[in-house]
Amino acid sequence: MNPREVLIIGGGASGLTAAISAARKGARVTLIEGLNRVGKKILATGNGRCNLSNMTADKIHYHGENPEFMEYVVSQVTVEETLGFFQLLGLETKVEEGGKVFPLSDQASGVLDLLRYEVEKLGVRQILGDPVISLEKKAPEFTLKTASGKKILGDRVILATGGKSAPKLGSTGTGYALGKALGHSMTPVFPALVQIKCENPGFRNMKGVKIQGRIRSELKGRTLREEKGEILFTDYGVSGPPVLQLSRGIAESLGREERPGIVIDFFPEIPEEKLYETLWMMVSLDGEKPLDFSLIGLLNKKVIPVVLREIGVENLKKPCGEVGDQEIQKLTRLLKACRLKPSGTLSWKDSQVTAGGFRTKEIHPNTLESKTVPGLYFAGEVLDIDGDCGGFNLQWAWSSGIVAGERAAR
Repeated sequence: MNPREVLIIGGGASGLTAAISAARKGARVTLIEGLNRVGKKILATGNGRCNLSNMTADKIHYHGENPEFMEYVVSQVTVEETLGFFQLLGLETKVEEGGKVFPLSDQASGVLDLLRYEVEKLGVRQILGDPVISLEKKAPEFTLKTASGKKILGDRVILATGGKSAPKLGSTGTGYALGKALGHSMTPVFPALVQIKCENPGFRNMKGVKIQGRIRSELKGRTLREEKGEILFTDYGVSGPPVLQLSRGIAESLGREERPGIVIDFFPEIPEEKLYETLWMMVSLDGEKPLDFSLIGLLNKKVIPVVLREIGVENLKKPCGEVGDQEIQKLTRLLKACRLKPSGTLSWKDSQVTAGGFRTKEIHPNTLESKTVPGLYFAGEVLDIDGDCGGFNLQWAWSSGIVAGERAAR
């Protein structure tokens, strides 16, 4: 019996693992990547360290029209099995805070080098720098064409082209047209794990200020999500790891023309009553001291004029002896619940992952094969599954790539 001819479109995390898995099962594999090198996006993950998984990769950390879909896949290739896959390639790993898994070397380049070595060792044919521009099926074969005019035939096709995030690293959304041409539909796509733009002009003066705070997103008085950690104020809004985690819900709400909000607690470790007492103590130390100067032992100097103007204090040099209880109450409430109005997010080039994609209800959850186009498989970010920040998206890429590769080779 002749081996399967498996064509894999996309040489990112899911495409590479799919190629390795299919080749190990005896398939003849061709990997087509539009860039001149595979795996460029892997090099950027984890700030160059490659946060390759998370020990708590379960449904609660994933999103989409049907987040339960990921359970069928990750249960077949668990976190532990994924780490075993990499250990057999020669990669040692370590677990850090929050269950994040990194290579012991702290080098994303090492992860990519090992994947590339295995692909080459298994004899996978690679076509680089030549993006696929069309994909057709005329039973029993698939035919794809590349930009240079190559025509390639195969029994099976794995669509692993990624989303639209970080287009310079190869994610340009080209796979969407290929899947649609074969009859598959998509949920709306939008940037996720991305910085949030806000309407509040006064806070632009706090550009560059970092706080260890708590931030939550809300809609119609209901909390959507709450996170804690380093929050960075920028000239467009807010950034930092907690902000990235909130961004998907914010973007989704704005896409429905709803009006979500953001609430920041500057001092999550200090109860409101204690903060009120502290502020009173600071202004009571010297009645002649200017109000703005009295707060420099508590707040960043860039924050002071912004928050004082937000509570209606126009004379920042107002003597502390003239400060009233109402002003202290307003300042306390503002520092414990500072409200910002999100207006959007930054663009695809700033985002880490794409939310939305091909509808999972049209794909067999156990095999990742199309329900309507036999022999067509999907893997990774091109599907309507996206994870939180912290290694969850790469785990989805590895698991779905391995499952799709193994199944396509059978």
